[in-house]
Amino acid sequence: MLPLIRINIRLAIRSLNRNRLRTFLTMLGIIIGVAAVLTMVALGTGAKGSVEGEVKSAGTNLVFVRSGNYTRGGESVGIAAGLGSATTLSAEDAKAIEAKVDGVSAISPGITVRTSVVSGASRAFAQVEGVGTGYAKAYMWNVRPGRMLDDGADEAVIGRTLADNLFGKGFNPVGKPITLRDATYTIVGVTSDASDDHNEMLFVPWRNLQAAQTVPHLDYIVIAAEQAGKASAIADAAKTLLRERHHLTSAGADQGYISQQGGGAGRPDDFTVETQAAKALTQGLYTPAAAFALANLPKLDEVTLSEMTDTLDRASDTMTALLASIAGVSLIVGGIGIMNIMLVSVTERTREIGLRVATGARSSDVALQFMIEAITLSVMGGAIGLILGLISSWLIGWALHWPASVPVAAMVLAIGIAALVGLVFGIYPARRAALLDPIDALRTE
Repeated sequence: MLPLIRINIRLAIRSLNRNRLRTFLTMLGIIIGVAAVLTMVALGTGAKGSVEGEVKSAGTNLVFVRSGNYTRGGESVGIAAGLGSATTLSAEDAKAIEAKVDGVSAISPGITVRTSVVSGASRAFAQVEGVGTGYAKAYMWNVRPGRMLDDGADEAVIGRTLADNLFGKGFNPVGKPITLRDATYTIVGVTSDASDDHNEMLFVPWRNLQAAQTVPHLDYIVIAAEQAGKASAIADAAKTLLRERHHLTSAGADQGYISQQGGGAGRPDDFTVETQAAKALTQGLYTPAAAFALANLPKLDEVTLSEMTDTLDRASDTMTALLASIAGVSLIVGGIGIMNIMLVSVTERTREIGLRVATGARSSDVALQFMIEAITLSVMGGAIGLILGLISSWLIGWALHWPASVPVAAMVLAIGIAALVGLVFGIYPARRAALLDPIDALRTE
């Protein structure tokens, strides 16, 4: 049986090679179908990968550590006032959190000052933030034009709104000097953050601003979690670590919102730790209302991540169903083209079929010949479509900056489906050829 199949494959290739243009046009449906399906699979995986990355780090992934622990109105619900003007938060604290707390993707020390900034004849009163290089990553900045500032250099990144106020709307300030108090910085980038506050700020390296302010401490530390659902765990770990570093006693790691704000047993904290989700939930609320809300939703970031993941799964299922329907239609159209051309081939080669039967070939041999020819035609088209699909997937992924990829299983499945299409749509033409009467076939001119 195997030698007969090899002979029929050679006969199929020879037959298909007789009319190359017709063969190519017949394969075109399969080529386009397979290439389109692989491209869409790559785009689907790329889009899902991109969205998954955004979901893991978007929305509620930040943890804020601030110096001092004064909580307005906290005494009414048992929250200790703490040390409102504490100066104990340091750069070493930020390094310790980065080194010892798991799940941190970016961290930045921070110092804040409001002052006049001057560039040429223009002057504005703005908030200046001294930040580290991890600040842009934490907030997922898109610094255009320019780049993020280098830690310790006399460089600055300016918010788009502040740049418009100083230089004129739409002006590119990259390379321009800007002075605050006695220090001059060179603007190296412009940020158009989703946060309106950032658009009105000037950002400089925290070491430079710390030296200019002649203060040894930090005002805050921004921590970005690798996954939004881990923000609460990181906040708890950072709180425990900072209490140890600041020599504060604690009766336990998890005591609820009210007791945590007070530091548990012993001395109150000289810092506050708050997740982005908690900050958003309590925005504008007076302390008793905020305490009640957080006490009832202690792991809000985990709830948010779960909702985003469910949404992503539903979108992925919808995309998969869409791709499957498009793939089915494309391959059915290609299969109809193969069946049509094979029927034409049977008609054109009627005398050849008669000669084969007259010289001893069985009807099953004739049917096998045309089946193998249809499968060969389909598999060749699938292979070409596979190559084109991989090329187009790479090009589109490169253009969109997506992690577009085609799984090996999808490539094998594409070739397998192409062969199946040839088999299914080659059955009828093969049967027509096998049922031809040899006498009538030999009479055909």
